Amino acid sequence: MAHFVDEAVIHVKAGDGGNGCVSFRREKFIPRGGPDGGNGGRGGSIILLADKNLTTLLDFHYRASFKASRGQHGQGSNKYGRSADDMIIKLPVGTLVLDAETENVVVDMVEHDQEFVIAKGGRGGRGNAEFATPTDRAPRRADPGEAGEDRTLKLELKLLADIGLVGFPNAGKSTLLSVISAARPKIADYPFTTLAPILGIASFKEKSFVVADMPGLIEGASQGKGLGISFLRHIERTKAIAVLIESISPDPAADFDKLMEEMRLHNPQLPKKVKMVIFTKTDLLEPRALKALSKVSMPTRLKRHYISAVTGVGIEEMLAMFHSALKKEK
Repeated sequence: MAHFVDEAVIHVKAGDGGNGCVSFRREKFIPRGGPDGGNGGRGGSIILLADKNLTTLLDFHYRASFKASRGQHGQGSNKYGRSADDMIIKLPVGTLVLDAETENVVVDMVEHDQEFVIAKGGRGGRGNAEFATPTDRAPRRADPGEAGEDRTLKLELKLLADIGLVGFPNAGKSTLLSVISAARPKIADYPFTTLAPILGIASFKEKSFVVADMPGLIEGASQGKGLGISFLRHIERTKAIAVLIESISPDPAADFDKLMEEMRLHNPQLPKKVKMVIFTKTDLLEPRALKALSKVSMPTRLKRHYISAVTGVGIEEMLAMFHSALKKEK
């Protein structure tokens, strides 16, 4: 599986325009030939293109500088310089492009085949033929080509997923994703096994949807603790969020409140995306404890569900709930 890299800084330089030409007609029997210097060609622009087949910014860690070609210079006999080809830089769908100096958002690449001119090529300079006037029939002036735009960009990739699985480390997100999809995340019994978001495609009634296993959330994530900020950036794009709580937790309600608070601190809109609470690892509970769990206080608007990824109990019903939540979000 390709490495997941969700940030990169690149420098782009559009091509300079070609210079205009100073030239005069030199033909037999025409002793005073007029100006015939052609214009320079336009420099190549740099265009960003969103590509759904890309899933990582890894390539930009090996190549961080992009420079388009300059336009050709003008020539005599009114020959214009040829404009340079534009340079296309492909980005994964979901890439946010910021100006590295100001941190301002330049463009959000959210749709396949979306294009954006990030740096314009310089215009070609005018040749001396452009400057001829009735009073100056032999101008010796031509313009240099304009410089192409030059800028440094910060790229941030935000995953596009239908359902985001949110929970503390060890809540069972990776195990669940491995059960409901073909994804095979690394699974172990220690925090931060999932160091980068992992996508899996689940299906229900011949309808497929993308589920993202996010890195485990801890208190203070909104301030950057643990894997917090990079994690929270990705759940902003999900259509619905499922909060996973360990059924064997000493205080499930407190766990839920902490998760909601961390999301709220990062983006007040995130808690609104939470559509369900899923209690995991129910195979580790006695029937009496499972009954007590059903009485734990949770917001009434949220559906709650009880599953065991190990035994498969509740998995099909949970997928039906995912499917239903996504239908409402359309």
